[in-house]
Amino acid sequence: MLMCGLRGCEILAIRLDDVDFYQRSVRVRGKGGKQRVLPLVDFVADLLRRYMRIERPRDTDLEEFFLVLQGRNRGRPMTPAGLRNLFRHRRVKTSLTKANPHRFRHCFGTEMARQAVPLPVLQKMLGHSDSRMTLRYIQLSMVDVAREYERAIKEIESRYANF
Repeated sequence: MLMCGLRGCEILAIRLDDVDFYQRSVRVRGKGGKQRVLPLVDFVADLLRRYMRIERPRDTDLEEFFLVLQGRNRGRPMTPAGLRNLFRHRRVKTSLTKANPHRFRHCFGTEMARQAVPLPVLQKMLGHSDSRMTLRYIQLSMVDVAREYERAIKEIESRYANF
């Protein structure tokens, strides 16, 4: 979720045939029935492969990618309540006290902006039809602004150094 900026409902809607390990991509079903295809970086693809090999229950013929791994619902599709419970459980075990699927999505947007991903590309990655919505996901700090300002000023200064 964090590395692709996916909504909780998008994660739960991923099916086995949506993940293409050969093309390193995942098809995502977003809001309003819209679909998009996102690239999978190597380490995310490796994690998904490991999940398939080690974690995902084998005694099922369900097409959903993410299944419940423990308890009486083992092997059934993960539900929104199950995803919330997973985050709740992990928050207790880690120092990420505010972690949740939507916060991961915002972190993704902010980190992509920090890496200078152009707004139209980020908009497509997040599955937004309006760039104003994408801008709401970018939460830059004053440190980010100062760093980019200094970078731009150095570039401008170098252009005018000979005048």
